[in-house]
Amino acid sequence: MTSIERFIAEISPKRPILLLDADEVLLRFVERLEVHLLTCGYEIRLNSFQLSGNIYRQETGIPAEPLTVKELIAGFFDACSHDVPLVPGVTEALSSLSAPYDIAILSNIPDRCRARREASLRSQGINFPVLSNQGGKGPIVARVAAHHDAPIVFVDDLPPQHKSVAQYAPDIHRVHFVADPRLASMIDKAEHAHVRIDDWPTLTHHLRNHVME
Repeated sequence: MTSIERFIAEISPKRPILLLDADEVLLRFVERLEVHLLTCGYEIRLNSFQLSGNIYRQETGIPAEPLTVKELIAGFFDACSHDVPLVPGVTEALSSLSAPYDIAILSNIPDRCRARREASLRSQGINFPVLSNQGGKGPIVARVAAHHDAPIVFVDDLPPQHKSVAQYAPDIHRVHFVADPRLASMIDKAEHAHVRIDDWPTLTHHLRNHVME
């Protein structure tokens, strides 16, 4: 049974669900990636809201090729899935939100790293299932929604993921959230998100109000 299948089987179809991305929603992904890349001879220059084209070889200042970027990110997940720090306010927020919501982390992390990420989050007080995914999250969210009769909220930092969910599960409430203030300043609200919120106290208030509507 996959992590998605297990989650669907175990949740109540009558309770609201909160599906959260991990990187730049729960976890300070870019901040930790910057440190890791320095040990590999590369650095991030945040010139735009993406990684491809913004990672440079330190020695030459030449941008890394797309394949190299892909390999560096894969290496980061293998080396650092267990020690990415939390975004401020996450632990308190999710403790509060676990009363009205069933919560799961829907993360595009290699499946081989899923258990380590789940254990790392648990060690930091985030004791919710991690559902690993690849590509667009819309089909997975639609699978969850097909078995559910209560509101579902989706929170992610990437506009393409909001577009994917809007396509496959248009009734899902979609929140665009970007934790790193440098990245947040580089992008407007995702076109296919209903709302943009970048801090956990405000998001907590919004989610509590949403579930009571």
